[in-house]
Amino acid sequence: MSSAKPEREYFLDSIRAYLMLLGVPFHVSLIYSTQRWAVNSHDASMWLTVLNDFIHAFRMQVFFVISGYFSYMLYLRYQPQRWLKVRMERVGIPLLTAIPLITLPQFFMLKNLTDKVGNWDSFSLYDKYNTLAWELISHLWFLLVLVILTALGMLTFRWLRTQKRKIDYQQVGWGKLTLAFLAYALVWCLFRRVLFYAVPNVFADGLFSVAVMQTLTFLPFFMLGALAWKHQALKALFVRFNPVMCFGAIAVFIAYSLNQRYSSGDGWLYEIDEVISTLMGLCMLNVCFSFGHKLLNSHSPRIMYLVNASLFIYLVHHPLTILYGIYVTPHISSNTLGFFVGLLMVFGIAFTLYEIHLRIPLLRFLFSGKPQRNEVKTPSATR
Repeated sequence: MSSAKPEREYFLDSIRAYLMLLGVPFHVSLIYSTQRWAVNSHDASMWLTVLNDFIHAFRMQVFFVISGYFSYMLYLRYQPQRWLKVRMERVGIPLLTAIPLITLPQFFMLKNLTDKVGNWDSFSLYDKYNTLAWELISHLWFLLVLVILTALGMLTFRWLRTQKRKIDYQQVGWGKLTLAFLAYALVWCLFRRVLFYAVPNVFADGLFSVAVMQTLTFLPFFMLGALAWKHQALKALFVRFNPVMCFGAIAVFIAYSLNQRYSSGDGWLYEIDEVISTLMGLCMLNVCFSFGHKLLNSHSPRIMYLVNASLFIYLVHHPLTILYGIYVTPHISSNTLGFFVGLLMVFGIAFTLYEIHLRIPLLRFLFSGKPQRNEVKTPSATR
């Protein structure tokens, strides 16, 4: 184990930023996909459905590996209580800021301009709470999961730092990792199936679905990132291109698409999805890390600008995408043209808002969780 600070790993910052920014084409393509969303085009596009499925199949698994990597790096740099305070500020403050400034107005927009919320006045008190929970968490769910994983990190990272098991990570390959992750995924499936038979209504609860089920889904990827910091042999495995993992990603994605088309929630859709997404995450981890290490591992002012902007862009893009779907999509007959116009409009407005917020110190603090100096300075990406 080495806790010495290495050279800055630009490729990890870059991959994380691009994964965050992929949220924009993901949600814009969702308008034109076969998936039912807050707003949809009149007819679905098959290629945009495939694109949407592909982004969704791997993006957050790789993101949480990188988050775990940097989180454990900072854990070794600070005292545990100081680390917890810093991490909670960096993740929690943007989360608490985005709820009243972004997702609450977005809720009223959905309630008044779409049929997504339904007949609000007829809802029971619990239904109103639960609908609000789903809509206020919305696309911020990963920040809530990061907050929970950070709190758990006080235990898991302490265990990781002190554990003395003699494992030769030089001998750990993709086969052993895959078996370990498959075993975890099967335990997750068993847990979900027990809940499905015992208390099926619990899955309709927004807070439970995110705080428990999503956290359990991404916990092993988060810890894998931490392990990769502690045992650099793992990181070396990740950045070394493996053609089997590349072709595996193609095969697993085909299985993912078939499951989305032909399984149902009353059947085994979610359990099969968990297993497939676990495999897809591992395969794309190698693809993203190997290509990222080769192509993005150098300093570039333009890339660093995207790194710094990515969290803000992600936070504000969601209501912008919904507004685009409501007011512009019906007037563009071509789904392909509508998709690219949507990308230009959403990215354009989001980056404009980003530049405006940089000039307001209070907003810079609220959307980064970092104390601000007097000069205008682009905030670093959340770690």
